[in-house]
Amino acid sequence: MQEKTSTVLIIEDDVELRNSLGRLLRSVGLHAQLFGSVSDFLKSESPDGPACLVLDVRLPGQSGLNFQRELAAANREIPIVFITAHGDIRMSVQAMKDGAIEFLTKPLRDEELLEAIHLGLARDRARREGEMALAVLKERFGSLSPREREIMIHVARGRLSKQIACDIGISEPTVKVHRSHAMRKLNARSLPEFGRMAAKLCLVPEKPHQS
Repeated sequence: MQEKTSTVLIIEDDVELRNSLGRLLRSVGLHAQLFGSVSDFLKSESPDGPACLVLDVRLPGQSGLNFQRELAAANREIPIVFITAHGDIRMSVQAMKDGAIEFLTKPLRDEELLEAIHLGLARDRARREGEMALAVLKERFGSLSPREREIMIHVARGRLSKQIACDIGISEPTVKVHRSHAMRKLNARSLPEFGRMAAKLCLVPEKPHQS
């Protein structure tokens, strides 16, 4: 499968700086989309591949920090590199606490900015790959029979084959047959991997923390 193009999204109201950043990114082979405001950005189509957002802290109509929180509230996951000419420690700490990749002050150093962008793209690529892998796992889980799903849940809870047999009223060899069929359908090569798949599917609720 061909890897989708990575995109760097820039929201910067200073036209000269915005165009300069676009030239820098193109010079190192990165695809860039440039926006002068948050509203312009919101009117655009979301990139189809990994992305990283370079976001000015101070923008007309809305601050970059507020927009970061709005994206999080909307469950729109995108790595953010903040840039600012008027930053302070409080802003920087808040941005990083809310998940920003980096908080850079102007004038920007090319190497520092590019390093942060590449880190952001790598994180978004890993997130997308994880989501795709989970989607495939869910599709495979959907192919299991009701009995195979039931046994997978018991395995995820740490039950042994003879315990599962007793719990659901079938023989231990039959439990092992169903478990083997489920593992083959999920492409699980070992019981520990089978258990990890069950955890990814959230088949067993987490135990509440003791207060």
